[in-house]
Amino acid sequence: MLTRTATSLATMVDTMKASAESSRLRILLLLSRGDLTVTDLTEILAQSQPRVSRHLKLLMEAQLVERYQEGSWAFFRLSDVESSREFVNGIVGRVDPNDPTVERDLERLAAVKGRRAERAAAYFRASAASWDQIRSLHVPDGAVEAALLELVGDAPFQSMLDLGTGTGRLLELFAPLYRRGVGIDLSREMLSVARANLDNADVAHAQVRQGDIYAPPVERDAFDLVTMHQVLHFLDEPGQAIREAARLLRPAGRLVIVDFAPHGLEFLREKHAHARLGFSDLQIGNWLAESGLEFEATRSFAPADDEGLTVKLWLGRDQRLLIANDDEARREIA
Repeated sequence: MLTRTATSLATMVDTMKASAESSRLRILLLLSRGDLTVTDLTEILAQSQPRVSRHLKLLMEAQLVERYQEGSWAFFRLSDVESSREFVNGIVGRVDPNDPTVERDLERLAAVKGRRAERAAAYFRASAASWDQIRSLHVPDGAVEAALLELVGDAPFQSMLDLGTGTGRLLELFAPLYRRGVGIDLSREMLSVARANLDNADVAHAQVRQGDIYAPPVERDAFDLVTMHQVLHFLDEPGQAIREAARLLRPAGRLVIVDFAPHGLEFLREKHAHARLGFSDLQIGNWLAESGLEFEATRSFAPADDEGLTVKLWLGRDQRLLIANDDEARREIA
């Protein structure tokens, strides 16, 4: 059972004051459906930018909403503070979606998301040929995803982070398990694709943001599951990325890596910007150990022919809780 965080009386009063206004409640309802810019909100609410900005400022002061920069764009999202997010979900869940004002807001939100999806689709079409060429070299994604689900299990958990989220597929795959999901990617175009995909899958409890995989813009010791799907082979310093990912795990949290086994397909380096031609179990195991993680499991998916790519899954686990339990057991034996 996942526990809820207690909130002080004074904080709760401030929170309720900030949300007890029709425009601000409408903003919270809209942000519960996904991240939006000021321009998006002014269009949906049919209000001036200064007025919308004022509402957002009050919501941020109450820690109900957060702002983040993505290039020249500023996005707003529901707060990462667990108590604030629980509060918002509780009140917006009671708002009647058939209320005329809410109904109109959601129609305009659908139009905003529709334009977002069109831009994402255009980028995806431009890149599809390159991706399809690589996909043809290894087993279908469905087989790997089934193994990921089996490896992670079906027990619910608090939070997930997907580093190098790309299309946001892993956030969608594990959405039934986590309460809060975050995806990080350096490419604004890929973030547009991920947002559109999460919108289409109706995954409102995950968000994506721009950031460097070597310095993710998230808190440390905060995630039960961190994933890195087909990311390491693009990096000059994959070991450093794994060490940084390990710092983001909660005690007993898990890091799942998906990438290729060692191969000799040089054209991937020349034409597709692959910095590394796959990884061995020994390499990944050493990096996990250097990061303080226990190498817990691995899976392998061979291609249909000798000229293809073998896909590998590696699972590492934070040892802090495991070590504490072992120490307690030894004291009991003594």
